[in-house]
Amino acid sequence: MTHRLILCATCPLGRGDFPGILAARLPDWQVTTAECMSGCARPSTLAFRAPGKTAYLFADITAADLPEIAVFARAYQVSTDGTFADARFLGGLRLKAIARIPG
Repeated sequence: MTHRLILCATCPLGRGDFPGILAARLPDWQVTTAECMSGCARPSTLAFRAPGKTAYLFADITAADLPEIAVFARAYQVSTDGTFADARFLGGLRLKAIARIPG
């Protein structure tokens, strides 16, 4: 199954070297950018997607969120449907979630 992590290319992190940093940290993921993900009020935005799984959109992402992004990526990857009974394991990243889209 292809797990995709998509970073807004219009946001500050998407224009820098952060996509490459994400790809190096998460080699089992397809890390891409997309033009404007419409999170302009809360840049930088980041989406997690996989076929048949709930998709997630996070905002206000900074480079300091990388450890929590990696934790979420691992949990999402092993989840059967992309849902979680308790989001506290995400730390501060859970407060940056702006959408959860059913798969």
